[in-house]
Amino acid sequence: MKAKDFHFKTVKESPAEAEIASHKLLIRAGMIRKIGSGIYVLLPLGLLVLQKIEKIIREEMSSIEALEMLTPMVQPAEYWKESGRFEVMGQELMRIEDRHGRPFVLQPTSEEIFVETAKYELKSWKSLPKIWFQIQTKFRDERRPRFGLLRAREFIMKDAYSFDVDEISAQKTYERMFNAYENIFSRIGLNYKVVLADSGNIGGKISHEFHVLADAGEDELGFAEGSDFAANIELIPVNKKSSSKTNSALKDFSLRATPGVKTCAEVADFLEEDISNILKSLLLSVDIEGEQKFVMILLRADRRLNELKLKKLELFAGNWRFASEREIIACCGASSGFIGPKLSESNVITIADYETLEMSDFVIGANIDDKHFVGSNWGRDIKNPDIEADLRYAENGDDSPDGSGKISIKRGIEIGHTFLLGKKYSEAMDARFSTQDGTNKPYEMGCFGIGVSRILAAAVEQRNDEKGIVWPFSIAPFSVVLCPINYHKSSIVKDASDRLYAKIMAHNYSVLLDDRGERVGVMLAEWELVGIPIRVLISTKLVEANLLEVFCRQSLETHTVGVDKCIDFIRSMSKGM
Repeated sequence: MKAKDFHFKTVKESPAEAEIASHKLLIRAGMIRKIGSGIYVLLPLGLLVLQKIEKIIREEMSSIEALEMLTPMVQPAEYWKESGRFEVMGQELMRIEDRHGRPFVLQPTSEEIFVETAKYELKSWKSLPKIWFQIQTKFRDERRPRFGLLRAREFIMKDAYSFDVDEISAQKTYERMFNAYENIFSRIGLNYKVVLADSGNIGGKISHEFHVLADAGEDELGFAEGSDFAANIELIPVNKKSSSKTNSALKDFSLRATPGVKTCAEVADFLEEDISNILKSLLLSVDIEGEQKFVMILLRADRRLNELKLKKLELFAGNWRFASEREIIACCGASSGFIGPKLSESNVITIADYETLEMSDFVIGANIDDKHFVGSNWGRDIKNPDIEADLRYAENGDDSPDGSGKISIKRGIEIGHTFLLGKKYSEAMDARFSTQDGTNKPYEMGCFGIGVSRILAAAVEQRNDEKGIVWPFSIAPFSVVLCPINYHKSSIVKDASDRLYAKIMAHNYSVLLDDRGERVGVMLAEWELVGIPIRVLISTKLVEANLLEVFCRQSLETHTVGVDKCIDFIRSMSKGM
């Protein structure tokens, strides 16, 4: 490809809304353009990257005999109602109607349609096991799209679905797909980590996430310092200490005025207490056997409530929500910033995080506006909690659950997710196959997603510098860019450039010849911004000496190479990119 025949336009400034490196650089490098909230056009350069990512994915899917198909983006709502996800997905599921008032959804994933298809296409055990996949546009009605392609409303995803006769076969398929994912991300050139994960509203028995480690990541991941343990912090248990704190109370229990200080941080500052000595109280309304009950959650003020852990408690098997301000006042006699576990009402169930049991002489809300109790102690001043549980997110320095040192928290961008689903969807949608003994049985399933367009942004987030993007060789829009000086003025330069262009093309490298006639400084800076891995400078002086100047975008090193050695040099350089 020659630059005059191609289309790209770089820009000097990033839009004000662009907060992270990938969003800024993809726009500046002419890869994407925003046309609506969370909706982007992939321009030619960006599409070339996407197509290379898709090619790697297709090759690895083919290696495990996965078959590609395509389902419609617009899907009848009846299948989503049948699976139970029509309501569970909430407002992220885009619901539409046709002119006849029939309900449809824009697919965020496609379990329902693949299961419905399997009903008719995979009726016998003889057709199993089977893996189907697609690379398709998806839509999630994100409440707050941000970070460019990392949290877009419309995105491109590879989703695969496996159908097996039993759990053993399904587990083997899961392992094959897991290995294929590792191959995909390694070939793309990403530094990634695999962690245990929650199945969320997809469901399933086993789940893993694949993450690119980056400061801009929205997920928090915990890694053990002394082992291979790794998990999304939602899943990391914080075990109860073998022996609780035995410090005797040193302070008197007393009521203190705290006028207008509602937040825990404000209370700590006002009372000159460490925030870790403030007990945070959260009131919840819980449906227990059809009756509304109030439950008070108790945490150290510097900890965050892990709602996933909360949902796994038997008490929260039904519907629950945070109590309204009106309910808080009616139940506790004070507004939300001043409530605590010293309650006159005995029908409020208290659940304390394990860590709070180690506290002594701590501060609690007095259930009186503008008042707190100081010097509080379990058993002496307030009754022991009704339930003790692990309720908080793991933090840096917590003990690893496998006993191998401390947990270190890092941020990650999720680029892939695998689920061993079991029979969740096949049973819900009555999707069955005939077995060897003539009985009908629901499929054992797996579900496997890769954020294709998200990888494009994640790669930039992980690989950039002050000059611009540093693409991995495997997915760069072009592997090589030729930068001739005076291409249209010097026949020597033009002829040498054209010959080299043809030679590189003949060796199956994607190459762009910049024949635009831009000033040298502008030309070189633009290609550093775009991030082409190898840049070859061609000038009259170099051609006369039968030499080329080869620049490596990753190392920022420049090498003078003989024309006849250029292909070998490119091949050698590409192996380290």
